[in-house]
Amino acid sequence: MFKNPDNLGTQTALLPMAFPEGSPMHPAYGAGHATVAGACVTMLKAFFDTDALFVKRNDQLTIIEPSEKLETDQAIAYVPVLDPTTQLSSLNDSVFSITEPLTVGNELNKLAANISIGRDMAGVHYYTDYIDSLIMGEKIALGILLEQSLSYEIYPVNIRPSFSLTTFLGRNLRIKDGEITENGQIVDWCAL
Repeated sequence: MFKNPDNLGTQTALLPMAFPEGSPMHPAYGAGHATVAGACVTMLKAFFDTDALFVKRNDQLTIIEPSEKLETDQAIAYVPVLDPTTQLSSLNDSVFSITEPLTVGNELNKLAANISIGRDMAGVHYYTDYIDSLIMGEKIALGILLEQSLSYEIYPVNIRPSFSLTTFLGRNLRIKDGEITENGQIVDWCAL
């Protein structure tokens, strides 16, 4: 009748779990890994040009600015594709439409998603935890960037830094002198 042995080999009617102690005692929302991933990726977005493109030129993978002209015969978007004929052991390059090239920002978003969704597979968190926790981490990072835009000065010119980034929900924000703006309008940090 019982067909599912637990980690100790005891037969049980319960479904198998990834962890021997079962479901954790803490609530699912507030996924720690997703929150940290959201904060870290938001910081990276603030410091790097997320619109930069990954392209392949002369059999070399390189990063170019979006203002550079992409010629079909000179540059293609670089998209790694798994080759099922080699049992997923090698990567092949695929010519992809240059209307939707691979960007640094999209790769950072994918990294945050992979870190966050990986916890769902263990049965500890759910998809909604991933989304909400990424945004929570993003808000934490925005708060740090706001503080730094007021308290940090770049030596030797003594100017304050400003940051521009695209949020996980697609909002284009600029942080300067302790304010967040979107399309020139001041945005309340708490309302993001």
